[in-house]
Amino acid sequence: MPIDPPTHSVERSLRRTGATVVAGLDEVGRGAWAGPVTVGAAITGQRRPPEGLTDSKLLTERRRNALAPMLADWVTAYAIGQASPQECDELGMTAALRLAAIRALEALPVQPDAIILDGKHDYLGGPWRVRTVIKGDQSCVCVSAASVLAKVHRDGLMAELGADHPSYGFEENAGYPSPVHRAALEEFGPTEYHRLSWAYLDSLPQWRHLKRGRLVEQVGEQLSLGF
Repeated sequence: MPIDPPTHSVERSLRRTGATVVAGLDEVGRGAWAGPVTVGAAITGQRRPPEGLTDSKLLTERRRNALAPMLADWVTAYAIGQASPQECDELGMTAALRLAAIRALEALPVQPDAIILDGKHDYLGGPWRVRTVIKGDQSCVCVSAASVLAKVHRDGLMAELGADHPSYGFEENAGYPSPVHRAALEEFGPTEYHRLSWAYLDSLPQWRHLKRGRLVEQVGEQLSLGF
């Protein structure tokens, strides 16, 4: 079934309530075993976006790589923020996402009045004015742009890291679970780029001693495991 292209409708609704500058945020790398968690922030105008823009996960690698430089020239501004594997372990995932998002927002040349965040959970919080949108990476232009820019940036970074550890297949799996990745972990153990509080170490008896304790974080009034 064809997917409708993203629109500016949420951005327009926020502008009608006084937000002059609206940024879209999207993350990539949340479920990976290795590498940083990455958040892209994009500010767009009311112009028609490049053809084919949608959630990065729905695009082929070739299409994402072709679209990213067009988006970089088309958006009003964008920035990338990251939290390292060590910060993911030390802070827990919600706090690591917030740190990466803050880094992306602070790197923008202008601070937004409102933020559209993909998903239903606001991991950013105050002092920012946040609107969460489920599947915002498909429906909101600025979030779709952030999605593609963040995904291409992180994939490129993981390919570079993979040059030092070719057995793990980072250039193909970007640090996510895969048969090649698991086989390398079983044989060689985690690298300095791996998250050591993640559950994958539970199934690797010879490396389980390297596992770090999981942090429990307070998210609103709910407790959740930090991974």
